[in-house]
Amino acid sequence: MHPMQQRAGSRPTELDPFDRTLAHALSIDGRAPFSRLAEVLEVSDQTVVRRYHRLRGNGLLRVVGLPVGSRVGLFESWLRVQCAPDAAVAVAEALARRPDIAWVSLNSGGTEIHCMTRARTREDRDALLLEKLPRTRRVTAISAHTVLRKYIGGPGVWAGLQGLRPDQVAALRPPGPAPEYQGARYALDEAELALLGVLRQDGRAGYPELARASGLSESTARRRLERLRERGAIYFDVEIIPEHLGFETDTSLLLTVPPARLAEVGAALGSHPEVPFAAAITGAANLLAVVLCRDTDALYTYLTERIGAVPGVGQVEVIPNLRTIKRAGMLVEDGRLVDPPPAP
Repeated sequence: MHPMQQRAGSRPTELDPFDRTLAHALSIDGRAPFSRLAEVLEVSDQTVVRRYHRLRGNGLLRVVGLPVGSRVGLFESWLRVQCAPDAAVAVAEALARRPDIAWVSLNSGGTEIHCMTRARTREDRDALLLEKLPRTRRVTAISAHTVLRKYIGGPGVWAGLQGLRPDQVAALRPPGPAPEYQGARYALDEAELALLGVLRQDGRAGYPELARASGLSESTARRRLERLRERGAIYFDVEIIPEHLGFETDTSLLLTVPPARLAEVGAALGSHPEVPFAAAITGAANLLAVVLCRDTDALYTYLTERIGAVPGVGQVEVIPNLRTIKRAGMLVEDGRLVDPPPAP
């Protein structure tokens, strides 16, 4: 079996109610101490530690620390790459090995690849779009869409993760960016880039590990991380493969919305528990959403009753996701989240 293929006939492991509650808590503050999580969840420290390490060790859950692209100047684009049928898997796996690509999936009839790029510079982005991909054998077409604004899929908590009471959510919610830094750009230095290199693999990495990676002292590494959070340059999220939450249908929607209604429609979709990601993008279809449903019948209900009830939605293109190869910078192998190989 190819290492990136899932075992045929295997049934995903669904998270139990406490797993989901713990995942919800970590989505609010991914670096909350285990003792604080235990206090809020009203269980023992040992219960939280044991359950977290089991989930992470089995590749069922991963806390990740990610830069806020709009704050640190990343060039984020969503790509649709058309390939010859016999080349799509190989091209998708090659894209998944690139550190500047965070998400990769095989879509439609298996000849289309979707991926999200996060380039540090305009030159890096253009090199991928104008040189690397066009020269890739068996790639037949490329469509690039700049991400203009995210409505969900960044620092906000996905409404599909539930389990905590409102008072528990309030007890865990960390302070937001300081008011004086709202909307301000932040330039990452090399030490901070090194910190992020560790945190995107393990958002709960300890300060000794962060210090070793960045060349800073532990106290300085702690202060740098606190500064990144205070400036709104980084956020912590929980990554879970949808099947482990019971979602068997993973679909991308491309919606056409009048510009005057775009913010309203985007905010509406971002509040739906079925939608973990929604963003305004460039192109004739100007709103991209990822939709997770229990099955195709639930997807039909979502399209007809939820999307159909949102004023301002024009055309809708529904694109099935056949296989996810990379999520939030991690590879998906046999239904588990694993670290990618070191960048060349």
